[in-house]
Amino acid sequence: MSNTVPEGWFESRLDQFAVLQRGFDLPVQNRIHGDVPIYGSNGVVGYHNESSVKGPGVVTGRSGSIGDVLFVEKDFWALNTSLYIKDFHGNSCKYVYHYLDWFDLSRFGGGTGVPTLNRNDVHCISIVYPRFPEQQKIATILSSVDDVIEKTRAQIDKLKDIKTGMMQELLTKGIGHTEFKDSPVGRIPAGWEVKALGDVFALSSGSTPSRSVPEYYCSSLNAHSWVKTLDLSDGLIFKTDEKITDQAIQNSSCKVYPIGTALVAMYGGWNQIGRSGLLAIPAATNQAICALLSKGIVEGSYANYWLASERYRWKSIAASSRKDPNITKQDVSDFLITVPTLDEQKKIVIRLDNATELVDKKIKQLSFYNSIKKALMQDLLTGKVRVNLTDKESAVV
Repeated sequence: MSNTVPEGWFESRLDQFAVLQRGFDLPVQNRIHGDVPIYGSNGVVGYHNESSVKGPGVVTGRSGSIGDVLFVEKDFWALNTSLYIKDFHGNSCKYVYHYLDWFDLSRFGGGTGVPTLNRNDVHCISIVYPRFPEQQKIATILSSVDDVIEKTRAQIDKLKDIKTGMMQELLTKGIGHTEFKDSPVGRIPAGWEVKALGDVFALSSGSTPSRSVPEYYCSSLNAHSWVKTLDLSDGLIFKTDEKITDQAIQNSSCKVYPIGTALVAMYGGWNQIGRSGLLAIPAATNQAICALLSKGIVEGSYANYWLASERYRWKSIAASSRKDPNITKQDVSDFLITVPTLDEQKKIVIRLDNATELVDKKIKQLSFYNSIKKALMQDLLTGKVRVNLTDKESAVV
């Protein structure tokens, strides 16, 4: 037994503590009927009319989402892409769930081909645990935090949906208009115009300073922020993953763009092209990004919301002779945008900024709750902090 096991706790291999099994095959055509959830490596992947496992149970991805651990309250069907625990030998199912979630099973996802979680590796995990009443109390505490996290995630999803609806409404119908007209991008207010981005912005792209010159890159506060496609998330850009020096600017095609410049990604495949962002700091970019420098007709902040709302349109435009599709600077120049007056653009941006602020606030709360859960798991699942049991709870066997 390890010296780190708290007094009154026990230690054993997981296969002595619980039984871990591989799931069952089920043709895709049989995953669309019934009311029994089918769990795979990514959670619920369909429904069936019968169960293969009696609940409650714990499911984790065997391939795909390796290490994701799910607690299942009722009977379910465990798909062959998952591993499940069906017998807890008198221990708390939820305690096992929280312990495996804390343990991080993804560390076992090795292999030379598609990463796969080997059941034998998981069997060998050493698990420490208290008596059943204390297991239950620990699981109850951690589950209460999980509930708060799930509610916060649901609130974020709802706020994002509201924001998406506001973007669609405000960017095509504006504020307070009663007369509309047809346009190349659909119905818009009669007083609005539709223009190509190249008509209302000067377009520019940067470059990647030579990686063979270490002096071009540094982390100094005085260095220039340098934006890559992965720095774009449709919102404000306050910092970048890398920075470049004055020497890099002088010896490359990089230019430092001002605050308020809208950016759009041109390269990197479907997951990257069309991603946008708005500079909240002066910054340069690499060659995969097109910067939109305002000519005073459309504000960068308005353009950024438009690009985020219309990102799906790039799929009909992108082309490539390589594996990954790209868009060109000419594609960006030709991309259409609605053009209200500058005054209305500012009012629209304010409303959308308020919606964005609500989403960001909830995301920060979620990060805080996740930090709390991580700390609680470390303390409670190792016995570093012991829970207090009432006489009634201690009597449970």
